[in-house]
Amino acid sequence: MSVPPPENDGPISLVVVPRSHDVGGFEVRRALPSVKRRLVGPFIFWDQMGPGFLPAGTGLDVRPHPHIGLSTVTYLFEGEIMHRDSLGSVQAIRPGEINWMTAGSGIAHSERTEASQRSHGNALSGIQSWVALPQRYEEIAPDFAHYSTDAMPVIEDQGIWMRLIAGELFGECSPVRTLSETIYAEILLTPGARVAIPAAHAERALYVSSGAVEIAGDRHAVGQDGGGVLLVLREGDEIVVTGVTAARVLLFGGEPMDGPRYIWWNFVSSSKERIEDAKADWKAGRFPTVPGETEFIPLPE
Repeated sequence: MSVPPPENDGPISLVVVPRSHDVGGFEVRRALPSVKRRLVGPFIFWDQMGPGFLPAGTGLDVRPHPHIGLSTVTYLFEGEIMHRDSLGSVQAIRPGEINWMTAGSGIAHSERTEASQRSHGNALSGIQSWVALPQRYEEIAPDFAHYSTDAMPVIEDQGIWMRLIAGELFGECSPVRTLSETIYAEILLTPGARVAIPAAHAERALYVSSGAVEIAGDRHAVGQDGGGVLLVLREGDEIVVTGVTAARVLLFGGEPMDGPRYIWWNFVSSSKERIEDAKADWKAGRFPTVPGETEFIPLPE
């Protein structure tokens, strides 16, 4: 469990324990948006998938659904997911790779376990996040990019292993293209290893997805059910994180958004009217379709 710091004191400004829900027959835990925090930098949505196991004969089945005004970012620790979208992209994502899909003016996609993978059981765990787009890019043409594990820098030092997914950190720069200042990294710590998170980015958070860490004398660990914990870091402070056990933490954030964002179902926008238009378009079948898919998720009523 996590021990919250005193109000308005210490390096952590907020602790969020995710809530669980079902997506496509698989349990996920949602840390963002939460009642007390809507965004961290451009990150407006943060789901921990698993850790879980899909028995033989079953699989993940997230039917085609729409997005506007955001990029979806999928990063796996275990397992495999097949991505299909209305651009015609068909891409398996595996641990350490990145699928970065920019919805812009509108896209539809599905996420499934391929038939070839269903003959045996499969572990599945990872992070699904959404990055809100700056207002000037909210209506750009949709795009999909996939990055292999070899494309992203790896940093190793005294019990620390780090993959830089997006942005710049410790002199390294990720090739992942973003539309605003963004930081995203996976950090593995051995017991006793220490890493200092620089104050270069205005908004930062750490998500402890496995093990336990210590920050300023407070211990933060995953729950008995495997659920992680979100730690929003105080702006302007260098934060030292120490591994209590072997631990995995995700660092993410970036520059604050250029105004408020509204979120309804799978739609994100700076305009409530634009979300209403997207709802009407999906209900009326005006979104582009995913080639080869006949199912879809209806608009929630």
